[in-house]
Amino acid sequence: MSMQSENRFQAIISHAKEYGFVFQSSEIYDGLSAVYDYGPYGSELKRNIRDYWWKSMTQLHENIVGIDAAIFMHPTTWKASGHVDNFSDPMIDNKDSKKRYRVDHLIESHAEKLSKEAGEALITEMEALLAKEDFAGLKQMILDHKIACSVSGTVNWTDIRQFNLMFETEFGAIASDNPDDNKVYLRPETAQGIFVNFLNVQKTARMKVPFGIAQVGKAFRNEIVARQFIFRMREFEQMEMQFFVRPGTEGEWYKYWKEARLQWHLGLGLPAEKYRYHDHVKLAHYAKEACDIEYEFPIGFKEVEGIHSRSDFDLMQHQTYSKKKQQYFDADVDPATGKPYGNYVPYVIETSIGLDRMFLLILSHAYDEETINKEDGTTDSRVVLRIPNKLAPVKLAVLPLTKKDGLPEIARDLMDSCKPFFRCFYEEKDAIGKRYRRQDAIGTPFCVTIDHQTKEDGTVTIRYRDTMEQERILLSKVRDLVIEASL
Repeated sequence: MSMQSENRFQAIISHAKEYGFVFQSSEIYDGLSAVYDYGPYGSELKRNIRDYWWKSMTQLHENIVGIDAAIFMHPTTWKASGHVDNFSDPMIDNKDSKKRYRVDHLIESHAEKLSKEAGEALITEMEALLAKEDFAGLKQMILDHKIACSVSGTVNWTDIRQFNLMFETEFGAIASDNPDDNKVYLRPETAQGIFVNFLNVQKTARMKVPFGIAQVGKAFRNEIVARQFIFRMREFEQMEMQFFVRPGTEGEWYKYWKEARLQWHLGLGLPAEKYRYHDHVKLAHYAKEACDIEYEFPIGFKEVEGIHSRSDFDLMQHQTYSKKKQQYFDADVDPATGKPYGNYVPYVIETSIGLDRMFLLILSHAYDEETINKEDGTTDSRVVLRIPNKLAPVKLAVLPLTKKDGLPEIARDLMDSCKPFFRCFYEEKDAIGKRYRRQDAIGTPFCVTIDHQTKEDGTVTIRYRDTMEQERILLSKVRDLVIEASL
């Protein structure tokens, strides 16, 4: 990562705290590593992203419905899904510092210090070794490249081994000689809650294949080295959709959702050149095809969303372990045989996007330190968040020019007419320029100033965040203007 990119990333982190977007969890007790709280504007932005995704999945698709599954699930769920045996990452310890690293993170951090060509070559070499699970080769690569511990500065490493990332806890208050009797897990993904409810949803919502089930919820992973602000956390939120399809059609549906999900991002006005696909070299145990949608953060291109062709692995596993059929009867006629397709276990295409990563993506895109050329030849500066209007935490700031002459009353009437439709902010304090700057910093697209002319002709000054241009419009037009611009 270049110094400029590092400085920008640190500036975004500082801005997020200063303006109430993200706080370190339990900060008064020196914080909890890789756990964060969302502040007043952060919680609004996060909710707006969540609602935008939910609407795009469920409201705009007649064949996708939603559920909200519990975090706790029967422990056999995770045995069936493969998480108990396979949800592991290769780890390595430094013998001098006793610090533990995830191998790919250790190598990626070193690659960021190299030239672009050398860094990409190192990552390619690492991915090839990971795909073969050649842990001895990975350790030798770390030694050959003299990749050192950031604490001790030495290359005195242990052998590489797997480490399971699931959090364990005990369920209930009954003591048992066998600790496994009461063991449950905090879910490491939200998908399994969808799979175990496949038939419940299909029957009650009267869904016909192909159809999808969407869910937003918390997931938990015991990351050994959680880093890069909210990009990788131990407690995070996922927005997932599992799309159930007829076997043999999974290839075309995988291509469909791969393109559709990228278009969802671009539909927010985000720049296409900041996105790319990354096809997986090493596939997960359940996958036929898989790719990531990556975005160019200040910390480089990183995964934001995954699209996976999961075959029938999950439903078949739950059928085996639960001994309850997970089959769907398809009455449509197969043109090859002239008979109904009949009973089968559907294949699944998954789209999974990290809500916290999407939040960081929006901040990374929106944050701008702008120099302003003034009419008198001098310059000024401002920090502005160019958040897409539909996602902005506050859509409209209502600013009476003074605290007297009936202006606050007019402003309050405007607030009352707008509040049922979108979030507004009211402020009387300080010069109007300072109030504008504060709204720029939280990403408010529109500011309306109520002044003495308003009392005369019913017009107000509306100021646009991105251009800072101002114009007079009718007070009665403000609400509809903001609504239309935020669709």
